Amino acid sequence: MSPVSPVPPGPSVPPVPPVPPETSRPPAAPAAAPPPPGTVPPPGPYLPPATQPVRGVVWAVHLALPLLGLWLLLAHPGIDVQWHDNLGHFWLILVVAGVNVVLGALIGRASARRRDARLLLVSLVFLTSAGFFLLHGLSTPQVFHPTGTVGFDLAQPVGLAIASVFAFVSALPLNERAAAAVLRAQAPLRAGLGLVLVAWGVASLVPPLSEPLPPHGTGLGPFALVGVALYVVAAVMMFRLHRRRPAAVLISLITAYALLAEAMLAGMSHRNWHLSWWEWHLLLTFAFLFVAYSAYLQFRREGATGGLFDAVALSATARRIQADYERALEELVAHLRGGTRSGAPISTRLAGRFRLTEGQAAVLDRAGAALAAERDLSERLGALVDVGRQARVGLPEADLLSAALGRVRRAYGDVRLALVRGGRLVPYDGPAGGFPDARELDGGRVVAADGRVVHPLTVKGRLAGALSVPVGVTAQDEALAATLAGQMSIALENARLYQEIETLFRQYMSPDVANGLLADPDQAALGGSLTEVTALFADLRGFTTFSERVSPGEIVEMLNRYHTAAVPCVLGNGGTIVQFVGDAMLALFNAPAQQPDHAVRAAQAALELQEAAARVSREVVAEQAAGRLSRVEWPTFRVGVNTGPALVGNIGSPEFRGFNAMGDAVNVAARLQALAEPGTVVIGQSTRDLLGPARVVSLGDLSLKGKEHTVHAYRLVALG
Repeated sequence: MSPVSPVPPGPSVPPVPPVPPETSRPPAAPAAAPPPPGTVPPPGPYLPPATQPVRGVVWAVHLALPLLGLWLLLAHPGIDVQWHDNLGHFWLILVVAGVNVVLGALIGRASARRRDARLLLVSLVFLTSAGFFLLHGLSTPQVFHPTGTVGFDLAQPVGLAIASVFAFVSALPLNERAAAAVLRAQAPLRAGLGLVLVAWGVASLVPPLSEPLPPHGTGLGPFALVGVALYVVAAVMMFRLHRRRPAAVLISLITAYALLAEAMLAGMSHRNWHLSWWEWHLLLTFAFLFVAYSAYLQFRREGATGGLFDAVALSATARRIQADYERALEELVAHLRGGTRSGAPISTRLAGRFRLTEGQAAVLDRAGAALAAERDLSERLGALVDVGRQARVGLPEADLLSAALGRVRRAYGDVRLALVRGGRLVPYDGPAGGFPDARELDGGRVVAADGRVVHPLTVKGRLAGALSVPVGVTAQDEALAATLAGQMSIALENARLYQEIETLFRQYMSPDVANGLLADPDQAALGGSLTEVTALFADLRGFTTFSERVSPGEIVEMLNRYHTAAVPCVLGNGGTIVQFVGDAMLALFNAPAQQPDHAVRAAQAALELQEAAARVSREVVAEQAAGRLSRVEWPTFRVGVNTGPALVGNIGSPEFRGFNAMGDAVNVAARLQALAEPGTVVIGQSTRDLLGPARVVSLGDLSLKGKEHTVHAYRLVALG
């Protein structure tokens, strides 16, 4: 009789698989699509050795053979012969008891180390069996007692029955609360087991246990059947656990429970010293030796005793063990990435924590070094991605370089940057020196005297800077450093191109229009749409007279000072400046961005514009008094605001176009501006209707040039 053997020893420890909850079932696999014609179908799903169909059948046949032999012996009493060997029985039982003591002690140590209730209960199974086997062996006839006694006959089945209770409870999927209760009760359980053994030993010396055996046994058949049932249920539950968490030790424990159930069945015949009686002794021996042999194979495979019985533990314990392994590996990786590549101190500490051999510690050291290198690579690739992302957000050059260097240095170490200034390389934010002459980088990368690799940074094909990267330790470092230099070149070029756009593009049109064209270039197409807008028209009263009396340079200075003060007022309220025509400015609200309160925004912008223009006028008067400006009266802004529908879009030709608004509402704003007194804001009736509370002075119905009907107008004093 040879049950399925555990997995033979191998050179390495397999990784700890994810631990599912004990009460869950494996999810059903979705139906797979048929493979394309001409392809090799994938292999079937993995099955643990004991759950593969053929091995499962062989395992069941091996367990059925002892029952078949027992039936043959009991059905043919002629071959169930007697064989008296008292000393052989004595030493056999003592060996089995010794094996149980060793197993119980080892599993008990594992229970204490892992703080696991299941391991505690399994250890009690073996310790209970060991104690009663020892009492059974000491009661062997003609060793210490002249004849067999009731205590001799009952010690073994009683011990197996008590052990079956522990086996059944150990196979239950205990939750955290129940497991904690079992651990709290371990001292009373051990003490109680010891008292039971002592009491049984003492009772075996006095009647009725010291009396000779009755001719037809002790009549404990029903009691034994309960033990058989508990062992069978425990074996089934352990087998379900094995399907989720395959392990050789679990298979051994399942087989042991099954053999113990068969031994209790065989012991019910009470044919002492017959072959059927010896059979159940052999079943007991095989059951416990099989567990011991499985533990020995596991020890040979792992090279240490620290995790021999971890597969038997509760799922919560297995998850805790796996998390402990992960933390230890993270600690090892962090140590290696910190600069000490040998890893000897941390490996020694981990070896002590997990009871690893020197060889396992060396393997862990190499695995940690490989994982650290992989994480370094991932970190550096992530830095490249981040630099590329930052290069697209339009940061100013200084902000972009500072952010990129900060991110890169976390991944690559002491990276240094230099920019070309006046034809030579000037360190950006690091110590002076350390960079070669700019002419040396024309041919590509250069290895500096300290071993650092210096890569050129280019903008539009010309040398713009250099990147100094420390020499790495992996094969990919040189390629990564070159890629980093290329990415930094792109970031630098993008920053400078973006600055050019700010100067040459955004400053020649309103920010809203510029942002819209950058996001969607199709918005530059000719055409437009009818939209309700509020138009703000402003020009300078007295501009023509002023222009006749001063030089062109003073005209430009005057316009720039006024527009410098006026433009922020419009942009700050969300307006879009459409154009400057000489001294006049046209701004739109509610185009191109939608603004439900566009009339209020335009009115507020007009009032702020007049306040800003008044400040400029006061400054000019002061400068004229100081003799810094010629004493010529500067013109004054007047503003007209009106609301109404207008065709808004790009107007012009395919070669040259501009964003503008066409319609009566815009024309009326220009006419109201022409009628406004210097320093005032005039609004039309349509704008007044949208303002809500406001201080206005009615100007009555005005006849405007080009309009058939009069327009009621107001001078706006304040809002609210």
